[in-house]
Amino acid sequence: MPPARAPRPPAAKLEIHPATPARFADLERLFGPRGACAGCWCMWWRVPRAEFEAGKGEGNRRALAAYVAAGRVAGLLAYDGAVPVGWVAVEPRAAYPRLARSRNLAPVDARPVWSITCFFVARSHRRRGVTRALVEAAAAHARAHGAPAIEAYPVDSSARLGDAFLYTGAASTFEALGFEEVARRSPTRPVVRLELSARRAPAARDRARARSTGRSSPTRPSGARRGR
Repeated sequence: MPPARAPRPPAAKLEIHPATPARFADLERLFGPRGACAGCWCMWWRVPRAEFEAGKGEGNRRALAAYVAAGRVAGLLAYDGAVPVGWVAVEPRAAYPRLARSRNLAPVDARPVWSITCFFVARSHRRRGVTRALVEAAAAHARAHGAPAIEAYPVDSSARLGDAFLYTGAASTFEALGFEEVARRSPTRPVVRLELSARRAPAARDRARARSTGRSSPTRPSGARRGR
């Protein structure tokens, strides 16, 4: 197994703000000419594949710009001083139609949860705690808007993966912040959820009870790998 990459010094105190129209230039600065990755501009989960492919690059940039200009908050931006260094896409799950069409990430239930679908962190600030700070801010943002729970769809693999393959986050990050697995339809792609309301969902209570009695959770296959 290759050695784990050493963490960098933590970033200075970050400020995290909603990506409003006034901040769209900062988002463009962070994403750069590649639109974060291969012309995506964080449109992958929002539109059909054919539309996404046709819009790669400038088309997707214009689509995201129009979305933000219409007053929709597509996510949050992290700043180190005046410099944008991180992004998290977070909205009600209904804002991401491709999730519903995914066999592995289809809805677990009918609750109106919010979803964290994507991260992008500047190379200079990777492995410095920016992703963790963005998850915490996304949960607070969803709670402030009345979300009962927030979901994410991280990668859970023991293999060493490049940053491009971890755009939905690493399972270990979410687990450390209290997210619990609620479904796993693929060996490496769990659905994890954090309850934001005072009421805990029945499935979450059952998993907590199983841990307290030493029984394994029925939602995690016994052979699944944990963490990275």
